[in-house]
Amino acid sequence: MSRQRKTVVLGVTGGIAAYKALDVVSRLKKYDIDVHVIMSNSSCEFVTPLSFQSLSQNIVISDMFAEPKSWEIQHISLAKKADLILIAPATANIIGKVANGIADDMLSTTVMATKAPVVFAPAMNTNMYTNKIVQDNINKLKGYGYDFIEPDSGRLACGDNGTGKLADTKLIADIVISKLHTSKDLVGKKVLVTAGPTIAPIDPVRYISNRSSGKMGYAIAEEARDRGASVTLISGPCDLEIPFGVKFLKVETNEHMLCSVLKNYDNMDIVVKCAAVADYKPKTYAKEKIKKTDKEFTLELEKDNDILYELGKKKKNQILVGFAAESENLLKNAQAKLNKKNLDIIVANDISCNDTGFKSDFNRVTILTRNDKFSLDKMTKREVAHELFNLINKLKR
Repeated sequence: MSRQRKTVVLGVTGGIAAYKALDVVSRLKKYDIDVHVIMSNSSCEFVTPLSFQSLSQNIVISDMFAEPKSWEIQHISLAKKADLILIAPATANIIGKVANGIADDMLSTTVMATKAPVVFAPAMNTNMYTNKIVQDNINKLKGYGYDFIEPDSGRLACGDNGTGKLADTKLIADIVISKLHTSKDLVGKKVLVTAGPTIAPIDPVRYISNRSSGKMGYAIAEEARDRGASVTLISGPCDLEIPFGVKFLKVETNEHMLCSVLKNYDNMDIVVKCAAVADYKPKTYAKEKIKKTDKEFTLELEKDNDILYELGKKKKNQILVGFAAESENLLKNAQAKLNKKNLDIIVANDISCNDTGFKSDFNRVTILTRNDKFSLDKMTKREVAHELFNLINKLKR
């Protein structure tokens, strides 16, 4: 996301999930978002305005007719200031008001006065949520261009089980951050990203793999998604949360990844092969567990598929990006890989650095094209992904 500070107006309405909105504020503040909270009168019965004021570090508005803290007409000034309005939790009441043009409190009047995107995160009893009137109001608002973060299913505060729980607060914050991304230059584009390691099975228990965490590939998928692309993420075994809003395909072996990539390759505009795919596999696979003996055990390996090379041969109009994880002769080896595999871009990653690389949230890379190279200082993997797509967009022109 751009470093320019963004403003989010958070509307909190009356429901037991109101306390969860405190965590949403906290998460948004970690991204340096300027959060202004508007509380409905009923929400103040569940959580005090002081709690939101302490976290947001801004005055909380709950009474439309209270003496203003400045000369501004508050619902107009917040409506203009907002880059996005989030209503979480959104009750059936506020959904119905906005759907039918009712503006009788500070939150509903601010929503009516804004030109910023408005996102509802509903939370209510499952019977209320599935009520045809509520669903008609939701569909009506979707038709007007309002966005919704669908509620979760499970045990509700009233004891019922069903759909109506406020969506996970991390997901809500992630969606807001995604919508605030200032670059939407990949709208209409299809991006394929591979990530993580692959495994080469030895027997039903053992396998060969590598140290890849998948963090770089997942960051690339998230950046492409936030820039408006339709993203397919093909991932080897990782302990990472699946990014929202992407088509996720899980694979294990080199062969699985090759088949999955080739199945999707022709329809893509941009392909970023970030996965650390196994280059070798055991020549024979033992169907039964290999028992330990007193003798030495020798494992014979054979070369596995070179997926990136195959993609380079089949390339038509795609922009093809590869990664080179090297421990020596970084640029020389990366340049050779760029040429041999018919790539448009290669990201050279020095794995000998102790403060970046595998399992780290940071990276220090050099990006090579056919005609140029760009060395990046140490930065987060998400920032590397941002710079990578900036360069890809220059190539597209």
